[in-house]
Amino acid sequence: MTMHPRPFQLGIAVAAALAGLALAGCNNSAPADKQVSAGTHLDDAVITTKVKSTLLADSVGRGGDTSVETRKGDVLLSGFVDSQAQADREVQLAKGVEGVQSVQNKLMIKDGKSSAGNVLDDSVVTVKVKSALLADDQTRGTEFAVSSNKGVVQLSGYVDSADEQARATSVARTVEGVQSVVNDTSIKK
Repeated sequence: MTMHPRPFQLGIAVAAALAGLALAGCNNSAPADKQVSAGTHLDDAVITTKVKSTLLADSVGRGGDTSVETRKGDVLLSGFVDSQAQADREVQLAKGVEGVQSVQNKLMIKDGKSSAGNVLDDSVVTVKVKSALLADDQTRGTEFAVSSNKGVVQLSGYVDSADEQARATSVARTVEGVQSVVNDTSIKK
């Protein structure tokens, strides 16, 4: 077995990742005006990682519960936070990350403290909603971030159309344990 220096292995990994992104872009069913290049996908993935890392490293906030999605440099923050101050801080931190063009704040303030039972119930509801979206042939379930707090389900992410937004809301409402659905998805530009 030939040993290659680490930079060579890193180069191979990067090339493979870029090839995978390029191939994934070829099988995109989105209309041409809503598609993004493999380079843009990679840039967005880097921005998402930087924002998430910044939120996690913040000693004041608790960014681990925040969903971060990026499309063409536009960052979407969603999920449930403890206070408006926490939401404001996470938005400011995200805006400070290199490459971020704008930040959409879809963070929702939790309604009081959650018990261990609430947290467990919400985890189950989140998984059930994600599963229902994946199983539905009219939604692209992998495109949705799902968060739950005391039966309130938040959907976020970037979708192709208003029809897909409406369908996702409808699917989520049918899941046992869902009290209400807040659809904070954005239509791709």
